[in-house]
Amino acid sequence: MATKAPKKTTKRKPNAAFLKPVTPDDKLAAVVGSKPLPRTEIVSKLWAYIKKNGLQDKKVKTQINADDTLKAIFDGKKSVTMFEMNKYVSNHLKS
Repeated sequence: MATKAPKKTTKRKPNAAFLKPVTPDDKLAAVVGSKPLPRTEIVSKLWAYIKKNGLQDKKVKTQINADDTLKAIFDGKKSVTMFEMNKYVSNHLKS
């Protein structure tokens, strides 16, 4: 009976593209600040803003209800899904 070799656990390396600092435009800077940040940090700050202002839909947790500041980022939409949010955020980033 063959015994299995113990699994090697390797730490997952983050994608370098997500760690490269990007500069938010004026609309996004209103939420996350104007200095260059990694994309992951921008998304974290955006979620902190959403939670602080109670903008996550109470019934459909994947839905974000935009206030006036977020509407500027979401091309005027009143609500977007958390998956769509990343697409809109990408439009407001400069490398």
